[in-house]
Amino acid sequence: MELLKSSMLLCAGLLLLHSAAAARAVSCSGSEFSCSDGQCVPNSGKCDHSPDCRDGSDEENCDENECEVNNGGCSHVCLDLQLGFVCDCPSGMRLVQDTHCEEVDPCLDADVCDQLCVQSNSSFTCECVDGYLRSPESGRCLATGGAAAGVVFSSSSGISWMNTNGSDQKTISESTGSPGPLAALMANSTLYWSNPEHAGVYRLFLAEEDQIPKLLFEETRGIVGLAVDWVHQVLYWTSNITQALHASPLNGSEHTPLVTGLTQPTAVAVHPLLRLLFWADSGVPPRIERSSLDGTDRKALITSIIHNPVSICVDIPRGLLYWADSGLHAISRVRYDGQQRKTVVESNGYLDEPFGLSIFEDRVYWSDRLTGSICSADKHNGKSLKVTQNARTRSPAGLFIYHPLLQDTGAVLSPDKVQDADSAFPWILSLIVFLCVVLAVLLSCWWRTQTSSSYSLTDFGDATLKESQDPLVPSTCSDAHPDKDGVHTDLAV
Repeated sequence: MELLKSSMLLCAGLLLLHSAAAARAVSCSGSEFSCSDGQCVPNSGKCDHSPDCRDGSDEENCDENECEVNNGGCSHVCLDLQLGFVCDCPSGMRLVQDTHCEEVDPCLDADVCDQLCVQSNSSFTCECVDGYLRSPESGRCLATGGAAAGVVFSSSSGISWMNTNGSDQKTISESTGSPGPLAALMANSTLYWSNPEHAGVYRLFLAEEDQIPKLLFEETRGIVGLAVDWVHQVLYWTSNITQALHASPLNGSEHTPLVTGLTQPTAVAVHPLLRLLFWADSGVPPRIERSSLDGTDRKALITSIIHNPVSICVDIPRGLLYWADSGLHAISRVRYDGQQRKTVVESNGYLDEPFGLSIFEDRVYWSDRLTGSICSADKHNGKSLKVTQNARTRSPAGLFIYHPLLQDTGAVLSPDKVQDADSAFPWILSLIVFLCVVLAVLLSCWWRTQTSSSYSLTDFGDATLKESQDPLVPSTCSDAHPDKDGVHTDLAV
């Protein structure tokens, strides 16, 4: 009998423990506070000087200041609240991803200019870089010079060309086999192509009649991204076999791994005028990074809200990097410093399996392998979607816009430099006024010498010019201009 009673008491105790554990395992909603015993009470009851939990745990640790530890994880201002904390930003900045602040860029916030944006108080003036003309009807920056832009892309049918509206299409080469990444050196009309399923990089001279790609080198496999540095004559590529980013002179004499230890590299892009290299990695964790052309000064640009970045390209006149994410079914852009991020094209039925990506004038172009389409949309907001589908075009892959302005070798004034120049205008105007006043004084003195016999014209002129020389005119001049294009021509790897 005693043994039976002991067993019953033990079972009752175990049942109570199980019930308490089950209560603690209950998950409270986001608007509720989880008591120590598992009870859920409204968040509004936390630290209100009236216990709502059976065990009173909602009135514990009410004096805790989360901002005292690592500033609460906030990049700038941490505000302690009765329940938790929030991050805040100084004037002229905004909160990004709940914890970090970035400077507000009014031009990119307004996002109305295709290329250069000059801010004056609360208004904006849009301008175009050399080679483009602003349309009086649409306000868009349109390429001048007579050269027609074309979309060059690879597919299961070979390498093809079509005009930007898709009305005219022709085959460049049918001997490339499976679709793969593409790049070009437009100065001598040379295409570079690779197939991720086979070894080697191929070169195709558009001026040749046979249009058959020639093997450049065959020591590498798994190439999924290609980019040409048209200033320094260098070819860059990413390989998912070597898990690295490589570089080689365009003659194919040698190749060097620049960035190693990548997880699943995809696309690569280059801005030779700023000596910047960009690449995407869709591994774990997915990210977009940048470095100098030799692979040094590595910096992560995008590390959050990114799933599978498969292609990237640069919008040089605006100083922006665009990328397509097949996991999020979106095309986004960001400044080269990783700030001013914005999604410009969201899921529209033609972003399920993007591969190629390019920017020209006011539009972003991409290929979608699932639908077999070449698409374009407004690069600011994704509107005015245009889709080109062709029965002969299956699984389009690498894509770029062929136009000489996209590989300009001159310096491009970035948007922040435009703003600097705009802010310097009042100072320049003041200097001009000062010089005019000085000139007026000199002319007045010269006139007095004509009417006075006590001074000679030669003596007075020499003395006046000698006295005014130092503050107005430098005594010596030196050539501070760099070599052409402001960059060296050697591969620094």
